[in-house]
Amino acid sequence: MSDKDYEVLRKEPLYDGYFRADRWHVRYRRHDGGWSDDHGLEVFDRGHAVSVLPYDAAADAVVLVEQFRIAACQTTEPPWLMEAVAGATKRGEEPEEVARREALEEAGLSLGRLHHVMRFLPSPGAVTEELHVYIGEADSQMAGGHHGLADEHEDIKVHVVAFAEALAMVEDGRIVVANTVIPVLWLALHKDEIRAAWR
Repeated sequence: MSDKDYEVLRKEPLYDGYFRADRWHVRYRRHDGGWSDDHGLEVFDRGHAVSVLPYDAAADAVVLVEQFRIAACQTTEPPWLMEAVAGATKRGEEPEEVARREALEEAGLSLGRLHHVMRFLPSPGAVTEELHVYIGEADSQMAGGHHGLADEHEDIKVHVVAFAEALAMVEDGRIVVANTVIPVLWLALHKDEIRAAWR
């Protein structure tokens, strides 16, 4: 299948605020070779984003941030979540720029080398977001305190966590945010490579 195998016939605006939602009327080629009917699908356009897990190889520790997340109120989680640093991509920004900007804004950290882990689509059945994931070289002794942008009502607490504890937090469900679970598990598999590369 390729871009020639679907058609967006029209977009019906539903909401246009901080985020945008539309009903896309589409048809696409079915696996049997025919075409689907014209039908509407609701799409949440929240833009693209970057997640970076600051890692201190010398201390074998990561930097996590804790903040209030409104949508978690609709889940079984309390809405204060432990996460990697993350933020939305602004027009014209490269993912590495976003990783560095957000590390400063959310954790007060200037990152060294960045390792691109992967990109993934968090919920492609309804959300347009593509997310790039990085491991960022960090000095955990420089991390701590409270950060965030006042005009975005951010109240972010910084935590320095031994990597073994961060991995345990993923395994026992204290960390549930996908853009954090992924780099922690990736680092568990590739930590020796990262530490050797950053010597």
